[in-house]
Amino acid sequence: MSDVRSSVMGGSYASPADTSARIQFRRGLTLMGMTLVMPGSAQIVAGNKRVGHIAVRVWLGFLAVGAGLLLIALTSRQTLLSLTLESSTPLTLGRWVLILGAFAWVALMVDAWRLGRPLEMRRHHRLWTTGLNSVLCFVTAAVMLFAAHMVSTANSSIGTVFASGTTSDPSDGRYNVLLLGGDSGPDRSGVRPDSLTVASIDKDTGRAVLIGLPRNLEDVPFPAGSVMDKEFPDGFNCDGCYLNAVNTWANDNAAKFGKKNPGMDATMDAVEEITGLKMNYYAMVNMKGFAKLIDAVGGVEMNVRERTAIGGIGSPIRGYVEAGEQKPTGDQALWYSRSRVQNNDFSRMGRQKCVINAMVQQLSPKKVLLNVNKIANSSKSMLTTSIPRQDLDVFADLALKAKSQKIASVSLVPPVIYTGNPDYPKVRRMISKAIDKAEGTTEAKSAIASAKLVDAQGQGQGPAGSQPEHRPGCRLLIRARRRQPVAVGRYCHRS
Repeated sequence: MSDVRSSVMGGSYASPADTSARIQFRRGLTLMGMTLVMPGSAQIVAGNKRVGHIAVRVWLGFLAVGAGLLLIALTSRQTLLSLTLESSTPLTLGRWVLILGAFAWVALMVDAWRLGRPLEMRRHHRLWTTGLNSVLCFVTAAVMLFAAHMVSTANSSIGTVFASGTTSDPSDGRYNVLLLGGDSGPDRSGVRPDSLTVASIDKDTGRAVLIGLPRNLEDVPFPAGSVMDKEFPDGFNCDGCYLNAVNTWANDNAAKFGKKNPGMDATMDAVEEITGLKMNYYAMVNMKGFAKLIDAVGGVEMNVRERTAIGGIGSPIRGYVEAGEQKPTGDQALWYSRSRVQNNDFSRMGRQKCVINAMVQQLSPKKVLLNVNKIANSSKSMLTTSIPRQDLDVFADLALKAKSQKIASVSLVPPVIYTGNPDYPKVRRMISKAIDKAEGTTEAKSAIASAKLVDAQGQGQGPAGSQPEHRPGCRLLIRARRRQPVAVGRYCHRS
């Protein structure tokens, strides 16, 4: 009997006080866990039921809204983008909801700790519950306040960059955006567009064609009746008047236009005449800001096909972007896009499309989310665009679609196009052919053309090619059948 008593006294027996302490400790942890999973539930069980019911209803409302947004995202992604991007109101409202929610959740968490009666617990239990509650309060508030900050930053950046209020409908089922890259500096007036690329994007599929325009195209045409056409009826044929000088000339003679941004308007008019495509919007990228964007997303991976100098434009060469699989920094990507020290403008055009393609393929939502502050800051200094906020949802959706598509490319470079005396009808045919191929309509159009040719031959006009100079229709068909050598894909891996 004494042995039994001694074994009990040795520790195998739990006193009622120990059992009560453990139950109270578990109760305190349970109340905090309930608040973490469903704010207000602890108050319904052990506190102010009215406050608990209100908190639970609000929480269930948030879950319902979240489920609704998820359903919309799964069924109509563009609808979700429209709800969140077209106006600043949803993002502003969301920011304040997150801020108020953070403070309310923390208050409920502290109240759950109080309901656990920590002062009645044993010292080590009290320390555990207090420490855990502090961690939960900090994590909950930090996550929600950080989310509120991201929403605010995105809203501010969107409002600054996409400030235009004029929308433009797609033309022939495509959005055509003029992308310009320029360098600003103390020795330059404004930003000179040294890089010009047209992105033609199918409004439904996101299939894109990048059209590289040499900056030194001569005899640039303008729309009939425009100010530039009246000044240069035979094309932009003055001394040193290349495509990239249209912007400068128009801005220097702004009084002739009576517009807010005559340089960009005149450049877009010229590009429309060159390509035969109606330009919807433009986006001017300051190359220094572009380098910041590359750094903001941690660089881009690409297969560099030619060794490219860093520096050398008004300064010594200070390094190289080596050939091979590389992940260049922002500065390296900038020089890879702009360098023409040891090559030429046409090589540079190919490299620029390579970098654009890499950015489209690799700029994932996860990278944007993790680097939202850096991206927002770089965007404000990098991008000037006429794309309005009302169309931002459209282009966000197209960008996501383009990630799963191959991006076609057309380069208007020698020997196909001689920049000193460009064949602009040929330029338009090349672009039309590339767009048809991207849309998968080339075979259908070829079949229609062949049927027309057979019909023409049946009417006694002779076989194709017999005397094409006397039959313009046949000549156009024969020339369209010839393979056009297009310089693309030389400077980076084609996915």
